[in-house]
Amino acid sequence: MNFLCKIVCLALCLFSCFHSKAEKTILLVSGWQDVNIGDIAHTPGLIHVLNRFVPEANVILWEKSTSDYVDELIQKHYPQVNIIHGKIDENLNIDNQEVYEAFDKADIMIHGSGPSVVGLPHLEAWLKHTKGKPFGIFGVTVEKMDDRLKNVLSKASFVYTRETQSLDFLRKHGITGPTVAFAPDATFYLDIRDEQKTKEFLYENRLKPKEYICVIPRLRITPYYKIANRQAWSMNRVMEIEQYNNVYKQEEHAKLRNCIVEWVRKTGKKVVVCPEMTYQVDIMDELLVDSLPFDVKPYVVKHGYWMPDEAASLYSQACVVLSMDCHSPIIACANGTPFFYFRQPEDTSKGQMYYDLKFQDWIFNIAEVGSGSIISSLFEVTNNYDSATEHIACEMNAITEIYRNACDIIRMLLKL
Repeated sequence: MNFLCKIVCLALCLFSCFHSKAEKTILLVSGWQDVNIGDIAHTPGLIHVLNRFVPEANVILWEKSTSDYVDELIQKHYPQVNIIHGKIDENLNIDNQEVYEAFDKADIMIHGSGPSVVGLPHLEAWLKHTKGKPFGIFGVTVEKMDDRLKNVLSKASFVYTRETQSLDFLRKHGITGPTVAFAPDATFYLDIRDEQKTKEFLYENRLKPKEYICVIPRLRITPYYKIANRQAWSMNRVMEIEQYNNVYKQEEHAKLRNCIVEWVRKTGKKVVVCPEMTYQVDIMDELLVDSLPFDVKPYVVKHGYWMPDEAASLYSQACVVLSMDCHSPIIACANGTPFFYFRQPEDTSKGQMYYDLKFQDWIFNIAEVGSGSIISSLFEVTNNYDSATEHIACEMNAITEIYRNACDIIRMLLKL
């Protein structure tokens, strides 16, 4: 009889767990654009955070932008996540009934990591149609404030900025409290890979694990007019950006070219030139490959635009990732690979997160640093590789604790 009671109790416990999971739902607003693997990576990164620290909850993903191949990426790695879309009009009404159904089902809305609160209308629609359900913001940069944003932030159950400059900015505007805190960009928790594609790429290009470096170029001002909505850009503005980028692009990328030359000549190992954004595929040759010495060029291979799972796989096998863009170093870090991030003066305060996480020795102001310092730092890392990877592991443990503490608030709001 005691044995039977134990079986019944166990069954009831299991039923309770599954029933609790079905009752708790998070509506995640994310997916800002698909021309940047960093912007794509925010979403799977935060899904992983929620799956790890709030495993009892289901996740519905309300994507801000529509992209079939991003949907396929999410479904491939997270088939349990339901993806919905819906446009919002000026009255905060939505053109898809699925969104309203998600509003009814969800216990909380979370705005994912990003360059700002780009899903502000989504949060406003949530406030209008749910009338009191909690919401929060996880890992954003905030550099501008207006009454509309301040109204929403003042009602949030939590606001986590991805670096401390944004945190200071919010405090100056009266957004304070114990749940206004630092939580790094969710890309630090990207856990998806495409090992098969990387295996094929390594084989085709005769690359050996941990015996190549990756190099990512970037222009000072992103030429979005080459990517989408060309008609929205005036010819004067296009020429202005082109002229501005032309002033700096050769001088700054020469520093990366010098690194490539030294790496190849001193080690006899290869270099992969790869993109973080779509437009960078078109500038690789001009800025990183064409002017390399004839003895170095055969050691350089190029990769086309890709998804973050494939980038994560290739970066995980790299020795070091050197990037002018912000999120490839984060993807490398998430996979235990040392990285250098070269900041440009036009970069937002998102770069502050590297200092907040004690990676200051691996971040450089590209306008000020010389090639010699970069090369010296590169070989210092490779010559003390165990120390570098231990440093990453230590900071990733710290990031894990930050995410855990942040999710404790979400668990409390969900009454878990």
